[in-house]
Amino acid sequence: MRFAFIFICPGLPDIERTVVRDGDSSFIGVRDVDEACSEAVRLESEGVGCIELCGAFGEESARRVMDAVGMRIPVGYIVHLPEMDGAYARAFPSQ
Repeated sequence: MRFAFIFICPGLPDIERTVVRDGDSSFIGVRDVDEACSEAVRLESEGVGCIELCGAFGEESARRVMDAVGMRIPVGYIVHLPEMDGAYARAFPSQ
């Protein structure tokens, strides 16, 4: 199964894509949730079977990506312990 990990980095000049393991795994940097949704649709159409999102997405944004791919492939997101909420809010103030 091909796998992709999408992370948010608002300061990127454009979407960044890195493919490893002969195309089995992709790492994609996006500037916002809209770009993540577009990338998820593109990845699914190219045969990616599972997408994981960085924790900066949060539940609401993860649901947007899930909806974008029509729930046809698994989409998960990394979570953190509540003690890290402040650190995440500082690192990702607009999310």
